[in-house]
Amino acid sequence: MKFPLQKLKMAGVEGYSFEDHVDISEIEEMNNDIRKIDPVLVKGQATTQGNEVTFHFTIDGEMILPCARTLADVPYPFHIDALEVFSASPYYQEEDDSEIHPVDGEMLDLKPYIKENVLLEVPFRVFSDDPKVQENALTEGEGWELQTEGKSEEKVDPRLEKLQSLLNKNDQEENR
Repeated sequence: MKFPLQKLKMAGVEGYSFEDHVDISEIEEMNNDIRKIDPVLVKGQATTQGNEVTFHFTIDGEMILPCARTLADVPYPFHIDALEVFSASPYYQEEDDSEIHPVDGEMLDLKPYIKENVLLEVPFRVFSDDPKVQENALTEGEGWELQTEGKSEEKVDPRLEKLQSLLNKNDQEENR
């Protein structure tokens, strides 16, 4: 998604509206959990004031991520509101923590910033709601067992049973 700077400057403060599907499938090859991502819908407006170009845009799409419990494919729809500011000044140099990006040449490419925003939206983990996947999920294995958040019985370590009986005896005496 490239924009000529001249076209953006001509639009000025009134703004330049845009809407397009952008293919960012190359982020599937990066070291992340995204298994598949369809082209995303990007729409928004670009305004120019002096040498600064401000993009207000939204990104809508769906990515396929692995379920944290079963590793099955889970569709994860997303909606991102983004704001990116660019400087067309030849004297501007990007600083480390700056939110303003320099523009090289006469074309402004928004695609790397779309990819960055999508990568920042990837959740830490997702779980499948599909009942078939949940039925086939492992609930126990060698040395482990899946437990729900229900009440669990308090089991006393057999080595401490004598101490527990003393504590129970003290509690009974205090209640009298």
